[in-house]
Amino acid sequence: MRRRRNYHNIREGSLIYRGVHFGKNFQTGHFVLIRNPCIIGHNVLVGTGTIIEGHVTIGNNTRIQSAVYIPKYVDIGDNVFIGPCVCITNDKYPPGKMDKTTIGNNVTIGANSTLLPGITIGNSAVIAAGSIVTKDVPMCKMAIGCPAEIVELPESYTNRIVEL
Repeated sequence: MRRRRNYHNIREGSLIYRGVHFGKNFQTGHFVLIRNPCIIGHNVLVGTGTIIEGHVTIGNNTRIQSAVYIPKYVDIGDNVFIGPCVCITNDKYPPGKMDKTTIGNNVTIGANSTLLPGITIGNSAVIAAGSIVTKDVPMCKMAIGCPAEIVELPESYTNRIVEL
């Protein structure tokens, strides 16, 4: 049996606005909302109940788990894992000026983490579950706690780094 080359699986209750562009092998869970304009790469999975506002870019091979909120002006790199119930913000003192958040390549963000606006998460960084990230996280570092402290990556992660 041959696999279809441009396979999309958009599950029941999902709403994707016109003007959202996505690559090959795009999948959603149920009740996903994606507003325009967004550019989503190849082999991307967006979990159930996730909301992605407009002006978002998502790279290739990215996994976004259930109940994630991604506001306007977020750039997400390739090979990123975003755990369930992660909240990314874009306005520190609403209503006010919206700030861009950038998430590099090969980043892992644990469940129930919150990222404040205007920060950059470097390539191959890790955000521990439940962390509140208030400042930039350098590449190959871990943010852990509330507010998050920047620490060295555990050895189990440093062995997994493929590309910087």
